[in-house]
Amino acid sequence: FQLPADLTKMHLTDNPHPQVTHVPSSQSGCSIASDSGSSSLSDIYQATESEMGDVDLTGLPEAPVDSEDEEEEEDEDIDRTSDPLLGRDVVRECLEKEPADKTDDDIEQLLEFMHQLPAFANMTMSVRRELCSVMIFEVVEQAGAIILEDGQELDSWYVILNGTVEISYPDGKTESLCMGNSFGITPSLDKQYMNGVVRTKVDDCQFVCIAQQDYWRILNHVEKNTHKVEEEGEIVMVKEHRELDRSGTRKGHIVIKATPERLIMHLIEEHSIVDPTYIEDFLLTYRTFLTSPLEVGNKLLEWFTVDSLRDKVTRVVLLWVNNHFNDFEGDPAMTRFLEEFEKNLEDTKMKGHLRLLNIACAAKAKWRQITLQKPSRDSPLFFSLLGGSDKGFGIFVETVETGSKAAEAGLKRGDQV
Repeated sequence: FQLPADLTKMHLTDNPHPQVTHVPSSQSGCSIASDSGSSSLSDIYQATESEMGDVDLTGLPEAPVDSEDEEEEEDEDIDRTSDPLLGRDVVRECLEKEPADKTDDDIEQLLEFMHQLPAFANMTMSVRRELCSVMIFEVVEQAGAIILEDGQELDSWYVILNGTVEISYPDGKTESLCMGNSFGITPSLDKQYMNGVVRTKVDDCQFVCIAQQDYWRILNHVEKNTHKVEEEGEIVMVKEHRELDRSGTRKGHIVIKATPERLIMHLIEEHSIVDPTYIEDFLLTYRTFLTSPLEVGNKLLEWFTVDSLRDKVTRVVLLWVNNHFNDFEGDPAMTRFLEEFEKNLEDTKMKGHLRLLNIACAAKAKWRQITLQKPSRDSPLFFSLLGGSDKGFGIFVETVETGSKAAEAGLKRGDQV
């Protein structure tokens, strides 16, 4: 059997890594593949272009089509960034520029590299970006060199990019700091003094330094970049204002944390220009903060009854089916949800969306072999079939009796024999 042929997405937060190793910027990205291959709705449209007929596609997104030249450029990009040494060289080139000379691309390179380091782990994206724009690169070539004397007035915050330093405290204790660790001032304009002596332990120690004035200004103006949503006196969502470029044209709020209930609610709310993939991100990560996908499914069925929300709900379901079909295929309760949603599309005469749902289910279906044992030839099958050569289409399972041996074996409505 093939399931089914006619079966009628706290981003939430920036998660620090418990252990950090030296990864070049070119390899610092994380690629996550969904269980059945993540893709957008436009993939469904393109795959079935010749079959769509009179389906209304008004307002649906279009996917860009890459030319051969663009594909060749992508291959070159991959070749260029696959070399770890080259990745480090690119980051160092960006670091060695004066802050005023750093371009948007330079800052993005630094941002990609710095987000791995523990010193930046608990900072918001906008704070990291501003720190990257003002940081200065310094190198101490010899081991044993004193960076800060005991009692010396501090004027910068330091983050180690390469090598190890040792802090020798007046009481005789020592502490070693390595890549990603920080030392120096706290975010205050008060005069601060070094407690202990800081020395390099190895050759070629590399640091980024941020001046006290800049460090204080950036970290103490975080509040202006956040928007808190309150319900009944409690904060249920925090959004961060981000600007994706210096032109100011691509800016808006992005969700950085929220309660599970509020994250579900945001599925049908307007999404910022800087957070266009919220639905996809939610569908990829919801199992980390929800106990059951039905928590989402039941809300979607409830919202479907509201005319103004119907299109948004349908978009969520189509993305869910297309990107994570295993959520439905391996869960009888979610299969029932899908059948109920399909019936709702039929009742509201949303034929174009119904067709897209059927196409998505058929495209993501997998071959299965099911064995049913009957005590005798005359025993009922507990399911019914539809179609055949006389009907002009394949043979499909039309109904399966709930709780029957056929249902227990995994037979589902919409399975094609």
